Amino acid sequence: MKKIFKLTILAVLALFTAVGVNAQGAKFGHINSAELLASLPEVKDADKKLQDFATSMESQLKLMTNEYQSKVQAYQSQAATMADPIKDAKVKEISDLEARIQEFQQTAQESVTKKKEELYSPILKKTEDVIVEMAKEKGYAYVFDTSAGSVIYGQASDDMMDIVKKKLASLPATSPTAAPTTPVKSTGPKK
Repeated sequence: MKKIFKLTILAVLALFTAVGVNAQGAKFGHINSAELLASLPEVKDADKKLQDFATSMESQLKLMTNEYQSKVQAYQSQAATMADPIKDAKVKEISDLEARIQEFQQTAQESVTKKKEELYSPILKKTEDVIVEMAKEKGYAYVFDTSAGSVIYGQASDDMMDIVKKKLASLPATSPTAAPTTPVKSTGPKK
């Protein structure tokens, strides 16, 4: 999330540079994007939704892992008394379950990444738009993100945190799209 915001701020800076702002009369501002984002209720809500989603993936993985361990233990305890065709079937069943677990882990990780982007992208876009709007409205030539460490040396500048927070508070809350996410493949027992 921080990388996306850093890139956004750098793009804003490049935009201001491309416009050809006269640096001598330029007005500089700074903002701590990490502090700003941490203060937004939408981010707290997105954090909770992402955590809940990740927890549901972990729960499903735990169920699958428990099933796998049970099958392995049952096989190990009964292997000596099983006929070869039954052993072969049990080994295949365990191998198939192991493959499904690995596939689920990969799919779940991709789903969490996609969910994170889905939840945070609208918030980051809204925040970027407000920073740009406030910078233009207040006549800033450059706005530096102090949380990104992008300022090595700079003259005194105005902290835009209060005006951006005020503007964000006056806007409606950003909610993630209600579009359904890609369903995770069923990992229940095959019938």
